[in-house]
Parts: sequence; C-alpha cells; structure tokens
Amino acid sequence: EGAIFVFGSLGLGPGNEGSLGVFFAFQVLPTIIFFASLMSLLYYLGVMQKIVQGMAWFMARVMGTSGAESLSCTANIFVGQTEAPLMIKPYLKGMTQSELLTIMVGGMATIAGGVMAAYIQILGTAFAQANNIPIREAQLLFATHLLGASVMAAPAALLISKIMYPETGEPETKGTVKVSVEKNASNAIEAAAVGASEGMTLALNVAAMLIAFIALIALINYFLGWVGDIFGFNQALITQFGHKFSLQLIFGSILQFVAYGIGVPWDSAYNFGTLIGTKVVLNEFVAYLDMSKLVELKSLVNEKAILMATYALCGFANFSSIAIQIGGISPLAPNRRADLAKLGIRAVIGGTLATLLTATLAGILF
Repeated sequence: EGAIFVFGSLGLGPGNEGSLGVFFAFQVLPTIIFFASLMSLLYYLGVMQKIVQGMAWFMARVMGTSGAESLSCTANIFVGQTEAPLMIKPYLKGMTQSELLTIMVGGMATIAGGVMAAYIQILGTAFAQANNIPIREAQLLFATHLLGASVMAAPAALLISKIMYPETGEPETKGTVKVSVEKNASNAIEAAAVGASEGMTLALNVAAMLIAFIALIALINYFLGWVGDIFGFNQALITQFGHKFSLQLIFGSILQFVAYGIGVPWDSAYNFGTLIGTKVVLNEFVAYLDMSKLVELKSLVNEKAILMATYALCGFANFSSIAIQIGGISPLAPNRRADLAKLGIRAVIGGTLATLLTATLAGILF
C-alpha cells in the first residue's frame, strides 16, 4: 500500500487491477524498506529478542555449541550478517577461532528478512506467471520455503563450521545464552522510522549493486562471446547448450555435477549449476533474478529443481561477503580483524555447503 501511495500504478504488481507490469524499483525495493522498518519495530518491542533467545537456547542444548555462537546463528535467520554479531558484541574479542568461524558461516548461510521479502515477490511473481496460478498463492509458497531455508540453515551452519574447524578451546559462553541489544530509539515510532531509513539505504545499495553487477556480467559475456567467435567454437556451444561461450556456461558445465550429486534431476542440473556459480561469484540477489527468468521460461523443468534452488541460493555466501563481514565485525572487535580475513574463504565454503545441505534435505522431503 505504501508503494502504491507513493508511486501510483507503477507500484501495482502483476495480477492487480490497473497494474502496468513488473517494475523492480517500484514494486520490489519498497518491500525491503517496509520489512526493515517492521524488524526494527519488533526489536524495539523486544519480540524478536525472545524468539531468538528461545531458538538459540534450544540449539545450544541440542548441539552443544556455545551460547554466543548459537545466538548469532539464530539471529541471522532474521537479520543480516553484520547486524547479528551486535547481539554478542561483548564476547567477540575473546571468542575462539572455531566460534569466530561459526559466526561468519552463520552470516553467509542465511539471508536478512528485508531481502527475503524481495525474493518472495520476485520468485512468486515468476512462478505464478509460468504456471497460471494466483500471485498471492505463489508468493505464500515461496515465503514458506525461504523462511524454512533460513531456519534450517542456522543449525546447518553450526554443523558445517564445527566439522571444518572443531572446537578445541574453552568458549566463554558455554552453557549460557544471553541476548545483549542496545536500543537505538526512544519510542516505537522512532524505531519504525529508523528502520525505514536503514531499509532505504539497503534498497539503494541493492539497486546500485544490481545495475553494476548485471552490466559487468554482460560485459564479461560479450568478451567471452568474442573469444568464442575468434576461435570458432561458439556454433558448437550454441548447438549443445543454446548460447555462446559465457559465464553461465562455465558455471553450469562445472557445477552441474555438484547439482546432480545433491539430488537435482539431470535435466535441470546445468541451469541449477549456473545459479550456484552466479551466487558464489556475484551474489544471491543476481542469482535469484536469474532463477526467476528460468522459472518463467520453464528452463528449470520440474518443481523439485525449483524447490532445491530456492534453498541452495538462500544465503550470503559469496566473495564480496568476506569484505562485508570484515568491515562490519572488525569495528566491534578490532583485535580480530586478521582472524576474520584469514577465515574468510573458509567461511564462504562453509556457508555454501550449509545451503547445499538444506537444499539436499528439501529435495529428499519433496
């Protein structure tokens, strides 16, 4: 309603009377602003702290992890990879290496609530148009799976990180779970306003990132296509894969075997592999946009592949997230900057494995 009030018919998504079609800037980005404001309000009221603490307590008891790392991983279900560590700020300086990796993997294995809302809208709209079903029904379907993916990714991140870096020290918060969040607003109205401002910053960053990254992909693909023309193998690639030499072809050719290995049907493994490669090298937003096009064109030819891709892409595990985590966490614990940098690549691998694990489980249960 807010987007429609500000932008008029441009804010009406497909399926609504008077809609002019899909306009990403006017229909998807406002969703990020709304959910950022809502989450800020819920944190001010103390609702989210209770939910996070309860889930963290359960995971710490069941999995034997420390309170701080369990709390951070649980918070990542709802907030981003730089916001969740704020809940454990007093403990960051003295964390073990294993705990620190867990914090990083937890951030990379999940997505923030604001962008989750955008993905629900993007994927739901594409799926509804491809299958001729109501958009609200399709969006509810993807909302269920994306929320489920984030919830499943929290224990998956704990599991994968402990396999990659077993705990050999003595965590300061072993056996205790205590939420520590500083309120940045004096009342509920200010909290909602602060959240809206933060959401606007995030929405503008998303828009700028998409403009730059999609253009860079096109530039790289143009160069790769030129190389294919020079050496004369593009025609063979077009016959085999339907397009010239490109980043998508490289990702798909290599990662289709990973996709098939986790249970993706072979007829969708190539396209699934391109999405995983795009997510890790660029980010999940670009990958979900590519996925929406594949869904609309029915290039992901069965619902199991669509379901598994929804889970596999649901995480911030990409190379740029290393810089984001170093920049966001190191001010909270300056003495850990070198450790954060050293663990960065391992965290990307761990976050990717965690999302692939949740995708595998989703495929088994399909």
